Amino acid sequence: MTPPTIRVALVDDQALFRAGIRMLVSSQPDLEFVGEAGNGSEGVQMAAEKRPDVILMDIRMPVMDGIRATELILAGADARGETPPRIVVLTTFDLDESATKAIRGGASGFLLKDADPEFLLASIRTVHAGSSVIAASATRELFEHFERRQALHEPVPAAFHTLTGREREIFELAARGLSNSEIAAGEFLSEATVKTHISRILSKLTLRDRVQLVVFAFQHRLTHKDGARSVD
Repeated sequence: MTPPTIRVALVDDQALFRAGIRMLVSSQPDLEFVGEAGNGSEGVQMAAEKRPDVILMDIRMPVMDGIRATELILAGADARGETPPRIVVLTTFDLDESATKAIRGGASGFLLKDADPEFLLASIRTVHAGSSVIAASATRELFEHFERRQALHEPVPAAFHTLTGREREIFELAARGLSNSEIAAGEFLSEATVKTHISRILSKLTLRDRVQLVVFAFQHRLTHKDGARSVD
């Protein structure tokens, strides 16, 4: 059976960038470019009308930024009883709080705007399948940003202490950006077992997906380049 076509939309204030993404997406047999908008306000309206499966969302735009647009698009879909689109935020190397705010607002990941075309296409398919994406370089910058800006980290929520020892190990590995298959191979577990652990962790911490898990870890400084910080 042929898998359903993934409906993709783009919200970005640069016309040339929109044209490039439109051509790239349209070149793929399993993707359909269904709409675009030049600012967040237009993006909210476009999303309600076109009902895309995946939206690529710029952060900084006139009229309404991508953070607010993401929140309104997801809230609107929930209010209408529709399956909300998966939203991937597009960032630059000049990473700041905007990316993490978008993730907290419900975005399923963030990519650098100069990502390789093949990586962008793979990311669309990944988030549509229910996973999340974070550009590796953006993850490193996010870590450095929190190290630079947060002399005092936020207290670790009590919910984190409800994780079992095994769940904390999986949390640390997921926070480093490892996939389920990579965690499974390193910990000698099945991917199904890792998936179950991840689901339980997200539920206990009231997080939407793995991207929010990464932001949670950085926000509370629960992971470091050389391992996790003890919170006991």
